[in-house]
Amino acid sequence: MLTDKFGRNINYLRLAIVDRCNLRCTYCMPENGLTWIKQNELMTDEEMLRICSVFTKMGVDKIRITGGEPFVRKNSIELIRKISELDGLTDLSLTTNGLLTEPYIPELKKFGIKSVNLSLDTLDKDRFFKITRRNSFDKVMETLDGLLQHHIKVKINTVVMENENIEDIIPLVELTKDLPVDVRFIEEMPFNGGDTDISLKWNFSQIYRYIKEYFPEIQKIQDPKNSTAYNYNVPGFTGNIGIIAAYTRSFCGDCNRIRITPSGILRTCLYEGTGINLKDEIRMGKTDEELKDIIINSIQNKPKDGWEAQKESLTASQIHQSMATIGG
Repeated sequence: MLTDKFGRNINYLRLAIVDRCNLRCTYCMPENGLTWIKQNELMTDEEMLRICSVFTKMGVDKIRITGGEPFVRKNSIELIRKISELDGLTDLSLTTNGLLTEPYIPELKKFGIKSVNLSLDTLDKDRFFKITRRNSFDKVMETLDGLLQHHIKVKINTVVMENENIEDIIPLVELTKDLPVDVRFIEEMPFNGGDTDISLKWNFSQIYRYIKEYFPEIQKIQDPKNSTAYNYNVPGFTGNIGIIAAYTRSFCGDCNRIRITPSGILRTCLYEGTGINLKDEIRMGKTDEELKDIIINSIQNKPKDGWEAQKESLTASQIHQSMATIGG
């Protein structure tokens, strides 16, 4: 088992398989996109599979496939299949924007994927276009329907933004009345690919107060171990509600997560600006045992929380890097 210097067991790897995305969400990147990672700097399927294998041999039993948008990567479904077959892996999940996902749902079910995080910031078509700069709302809803039909657990991720989608909070809560979905409201983070600061009026406390005004009977429920969300239920509702304090970072104390970016950089914290490039180590001929030593050393330097990580290593320019570059 991988353990950091604070005694936290690290068993959860978030693997970003591509930086590219087919949306241009305002909180993630500029309208004209980003300077994408060059093809030779991206990890190959074989490199990703090898890194995942090394981690599972070290006790990582949960992997989440992220991006960018995972299905923008060529033949990503085959890579997902190979990862699903790794010994020691008990939980494989996926984060997607839903635009290209629907045709692959039967295969995802076959591979044993039980949970999918679906990015959806509004239930209004016009606001969807304004936020994502793409007219693809119907495709996302088709993916939602398909996932539920195949009995795959759905967590809807909604970034809460002042003057953008506040009017969607209550309709999204109401979505949990009859559907077996968890809707998680996420504090906006500064990783927008530009130089725009956020005021964060809509932090965890404000989001909760707003929901409670409409649903005063809302109840706190048990948070799963290592959960990043504070979880709630409206009595009688089928699904649940979560609030993720992504910017105020109040969940760091029992963090069990690490990230691998599309170019192979191991980041032990979302707010960390540096990291070891495992892809480069592989291309220099490192053995699996040598990779394990590098990983162990990196984990031992995992910061106490996101505030410490930002203070120690995140430069002013890196604060505004895109989440697609970091790995969602």
